[in-house]
Amino acid sequence: MAASTPLARYGRLSIALHWLMLLLIAAVYATIELKGNFAKGSEPRELLKHWHFMLGMTVFVLVWLRLIARWLHPAPRAIAGTGWEHALAKLMHLGLYALMIGLPLLGWLTLSAAGKPIPFFGLELPALIGADKNLAGDFKELHETLAVVGYWLIGLHAAAALFHQYVRRDGTLQRMLPSSPRS
Repeated sequence: MAASTPLARYGRLSIALHWLMLLLIAAVYATIELKGNFAKGSEPRELLKHWHFMLGMTVFVLVWLRLIARWLHPAPRAIAGTGWEHALAKLMHLGLYALMIGLPLLGWLTLSAAGKPIPFFGLELPALIGADKNLAGDFKELHETLAVVGYWLIGLHAAAALFHQYVRRDGTLQRMLPSSPRS
């Protein structure tokens, strides 16, 4: 099967999860960034933190569904490129998946170590570890550092997609866009 055939697209579930997770991740980042506009302990600030936790845990749940979908329906064959480009693309995807798993897990560990509740849409998730204020600070610092790495990886991923769309014009981006009923 040639990479330029219509069958070289990602599956519908993979496409839907990709774009849903982009929206969720943008909301996770937005809630934590907007939190800083409100006074500590204020109701809007606490609500934004609450939504940050819940949306982050939603990413954690959906990334596993996404990995299962990828296992059941592997990615289409790569479009022509050099060996280092394919290796870099694989490394980028591994990094993004690691962040979609690692950041929510670190958030969960941070709240657990801080002895705080872990909200999830009306439920309270169990603590993963016992309370330890020093460990909570370490987890929070690592969580925040990796979140900054996430900004860069997401930006590079988007830049690569736009490069393929507008410079290479090789159809890479179309493989992940929802198709119209006519295509």
